[in-house]
Amino acid sequence: MSRILVVDDDDQLRRALRINLSARKYDVQTAADGTEALATAGHTPPDLAIVDLGLPDMDGVDVVRGLRGWTAVPIIVLSARDAQASKVEALDAGADDYVTKPFGMDELLARIRAALRRATPQPESATITTGDFTVDLAAKRLTTATGQDVRLTPIEWHMLEVLARHPDKLVAQKQLLREVWGPAYENETGYLRVHLANLRRKLEPDPSRPRYLITEPGIGYRFTP
Repeated sequence: MSRILVVDDDDQLRRALRINLSARKYDVQTAADGTEALATAGHTPPDLAIVDLGLPDMDGVDVVRGLRGWTAVPIIVLSARDAQASKVEALDAGADDYVTKPFGMDELLARIRAALRRATPQPESATITTGDFTVDLAAKRLTTATGQDVRLTPIEWHMLEVLARHPDKLVAQKQLLREVWGPAYENETGYLRVHLANLRRKLEPDPSRPRYLITEPGIGYRFTP
């Protein structure tokens, strides 16, 4: 049974989606705002998310970015915003599809089925725990083994986030530069050395002999939890 997270501040619409999706044997979770949505997804990762853009506490695009920071599950934006700029922003943030309100339930269900068919089947977790620290990608929080918060700069966090999304896999230098700084910085390898050194000072028990943030000389980096 696929789990679907519905994020919308309209009580009637949330209820209608829950009834229709549950009737088709989906396991439905709901959230009325972005904070609740990210917390729910972090605790019980969905197989697909439906996200409204006009939420009371944050823009739905930020929810899309928050989810996409740690999971590859399909995200369908469901919004009354029909301007092309809104659609482009949501898709660039990581949404897979965009449905404009008002919408037909049959069309939405067809898009859900299509998105789930294309989805990567393996389950994902928002939390990565090592012997020395825990990374909570949903809450964007890094804590030591004793529960103390570790403060990272936005660049340091983004680097760790990219590496943590690919545990035990090599992330090429150009890929890391492109995801953190953008395509124009693909050759700025000096940026990586400086910020990775700062990350190691904050994460590694012995930064001179890293256990978690491994350099593959001339190629890229690997996060080994």
